[in-house]
Amino acid sequence: MSPYRASAPLTESWDHFRFEVADGVGTITLDRPEQLNALTFDVYADLRDLLFELPNRGDVSVLVVTGSGRGFCSGGDVNEIIGVLQTLDSRGLLEFTRMTGSVVQRMRELPIPIIAAVNGVAAGAGAVIALAADLRVMADSAAFHFLFTRVGLAGADMGAAYLLPRVVGLGRATELLLLGEAVPAATAERIGLANRVVGDQVLMEEASGLARRLASGPAWAYGSTKSLLTRELDMDLATSIELEAWTQALLMTGEDHHRFYEAFKSGQRPEWTGR
Repeated sequence: MSPYRASAPLTESWDHFRFEVADGVGTITLDRPEQLNALTFDVYADLRDLLFELPNRGDVSVLVVTGSGRGFCSGGDVNEIIGVLQTLDSRGLLEFTRMTGSVVQRMRELPIPIIAAVNGVAAGAGAVIALAADLRVMADSAAFHFLFTRVGLAGADMGAAYLLPRVVGLGRATELLLLGEAVPAATAERIGLANRVVGDQVLMEEASGLARRLASGPAWAYGSTKSLLTRELDMDLATSIELEAWTQALLMTGEDHHRFYEAFKSGQRPEWTGR
């Protein structure tokens, strides 16, 4: 846990999704299966706040996000969000859209790898949350739907127009965001939107195995790699090389790098500390 907490306590429990930690792996399970895990104002707010707290906990090296039941997340709840939004003025609407965007921003800025275990439909905001993860493992039956234009809104929502072209290319992203058509798992894997596609019954086994592998590795190295990948998206080559030089020099002073060298000399596997 970070020693710099001041008087603000960490949240002990989360009311609007399940959150569990085991062996360095934190798992968020969206838990409204009867609504295909549709998001509410409270779910968004809890996601935003948990993502803010995670770097200060000290017990989570990898985060897995998944859904309960037969869907990952069907987006914003039509009754509990979209209906209410019809009554808000411009300021209220902007406060809402900034809150939803902050979830994605914090996912990308979190110095911890995030794995989306996509079981079933990932639509609208649910598709963007999966997109904002670092790795996406999909079940055979899963599919993405970037539905925003189909409800009369811009396909560019919650950072989708920033992230998606960087994952699948501008041409493919334009097609997906304009048309809002379903992207089944096989297609998602072919275009690079899914890292792995596995059978429905082994989805969580695959995602958990990948998470445990990362959690047992050099956490500082993984966090630095994610941070550089995120920040260098908008840098020129010279700036990127300089940032990587400073980062690599810093990590060369770390305990994990020294442990690697000592283990290499003795012909053993290093025991990583994350420092």
